[in-house]
Amino acid sequence: MPQDTPRPVLRMGVLGCADIAVRRILPALVEHPSVRLVAVASRDRARSERIAARFGCSAVTGYRTLLAREDIDAVYVPLPPGMHHEWVAHALTAGKHVLVEKPLSTTYAQSAELVAMAARLDLALTENFMFLHHSQHAAVRAMVSEIGELRVFSSSFGVPPPDPGSFRHDAALGGGALLDVGVYPLRAAQLHLAGELDVLGACLMVDEATGVDVAGSALLSTATGVTAQLDFGFQHSYRSVYALWGSRGRLTVPRAFTPPREHRPVVSVEQQDRLTEVTLPADHQVGNALDAFAGAALSGTGRAALGEALLRQALLVEQVRKAARVVSR
Repeated sequence: MPQDTPRPVLRMGVLGCADIAVRRILPALVEHPSVRLVAVASRDRARSERIAARFGCSAVTGYRTLLAREDIDAVYVPLPPGMHHEWVAHALTAGKHVLVEKPLSTTYAQSAELVAMAARLDLALTENFMFLHHSQHAAVRAMVSEIGELRVFSSSFGVPPPDPGSFRHDAALGGGALLDVGVYPLRAAQLHLAGELDVLGACLMVDEATGVDVAGSALLSTATGVTAQLDFGFQHSYRSVYALWGSRGRLTVPRAFTPPREHRPVVSVEQQDRLTEVTLPADHQVGNALDAFAGAALSGTGRAALGEALLRQALLVEQVRKAARVVSR
């Protein structure tokens, strides 16, 4: 009787022990059938040993030491955005596929350099926009015809103020609300609006004490005049939503970006005097995101599309920053 062909496994390391890595990514790495967590690196030996013991992998002191290991095929990079360009470049040069927390880098030029490097070395490179891999968004796209011709896309992502010691308050580390939460509505607009998006205007509120933007809004448009109205910040009550407003109704996704694994999304469809609430299946967007990354790394397919998506996102972020009216507080 023939034996089943063993499933390919992507051997992964993690550069840094950031909170998002410990809370969300490392648990998913440990349970994923196509991924094996090999090692976790930190500049603090005690921290890497503590995290490694918790997740059953090797502890490494120093990022370069992890990248030099031959038993690692790919790395996850949860470092502050201001460190992404340097360490993603080191990882690619070391021959590793890279899954990096958003944003890929802090400028379009740096992102273009990294995308070109990944293409030249034939390696998978992608931002960890986990929400893209939740099944609720495919369900929403299938329901869009119920609201007629799309007129407006709107989205808000706001969170309470981060800890004062967070990199989010440090301009040198790539802090600021645009790069931290603003990138989500921008990426969601690209998911639902066809063609290239133009930035018509924007506003960024900058904290004089830290020099980073803490809130903002942007107005975008497609070539046919469908607009995207986006708001973001980390001086807000929590809000994570997008809506599509059409000629015959409005469709709203209230837990758009960070739904828990067990959460069953409820999407509302408003049509004239009727409100319909559709409950969708729960989904594991973290595991799905890892599945997509492992597939790109192991199969080699779809990497050009990943690069194109990275560049479109980086360009939009830069255009928002350039177009923004800056208001100090």
